[in-house]
Amino acid sequence: MASSHIVRPPAEEPVDPPGAGLDDVDLALVELLVANGRIANNALAAQVGIAPSTCLARVRSLRERGVIRGVHADVDLRALGRPLQAMIAVRLQADARSHIEAFQAYLAGLPGVLNVFFLSGADDFQVHVAVQSPDRLREFVVNHLSASADVAMTETSLIFEHVRA
Repeated sequence: MASSHIVRPPAEEPVDPPGAGLDDVDLALVELLVANGRIANNALAAQVGIAPSTCLARVRSLRERGVIRGVHADVDLRALGRPLQAMIAVRLQADARSHIEAFQAYLAGLPGVLNVFFLSGADDFQVHVAVQSPDRLREFVVNHLSASADVAMTETSLIFEHVRA
């Protein structure tokens, strides 16, 4: 009697999210680095209560695991000549859904773009921009967004003030 042999592909190993396995020390390090990304390693270690060498290894591990993705400067955009900030809601055409990743990369590469948020809901993206003037904002929307065949609609909201949490 012949036996049937079913070959099944090997089960994929589950991939842990970047923050998996964080302990209280890791969480304390991240919290302090969020508050002050320029804190010296010795000061960071002292505040958490670990040795500087341990602190350095822990922070390196947090970077390697993708928990800490970078350290950024908080810049006064007025000093850079870009005092006008806006959030622009972008809705794509229904047939452009297959281009979402490419369109997101396009948005991120545009001049003046600070952040790109991919959303659920009616709008597909929120684009945070900083520009020199209302005329430059209009040019940005008309030339880079409304001119795209993938874009169904844009709605621009001016930012009066931004308070970092």
